[in-house]
Amino acid sequence: MTTIPALGGPTPGIAPARTPVASPGGFAVPAPAAPPRGAEAASALAPSAVLAGLLALQEEAEPQAVRDRAAWRHGRTMLTALAELQLALLAGPDEADDGGPARALARLGRLLDELPPAEDPALAGVLAAVALRCRVELARRR
Repeated sequence: MTTIPALGGPTPGIAPARTPVASPGGFAVPAPAAPPRGAEAASALAPSAVLAGLLALQEEAEPQAVRDRAAWRHGRTMLTALAELQLALLAGPDEADDGGPARALARLGRLLDELPPAEDPALAGVLAAVALRCRVELARRR
């Protein structure tokens, strides 16, 4: 086994302190200011007020997200029911032991009646398209 020689000794974790060099432009770091009082102290508390407002807004938005998740899940269930209808139609009435197309159509009708509204406009559009497809299948088969 070959070894790799070390590149150097251990390096210190902290660089040695340097003495400040005055620049010809006269740049200097200002001395620390006194702690804020009065109106300045109130503005120092503003970030906590902003944080409280953001938390309140998040709590308001959370039910919308919950409703959208429920609508999304319901849409996925409707797509699954459409796929089951397709399989039942392909299997034929004699080969299906689970009720065939009639059972799949009944489930599709129930899911269409229970469709929850979505808050997100994009999700609402997708759910409307899925619901339309369900209505078309129900109208064709009844």
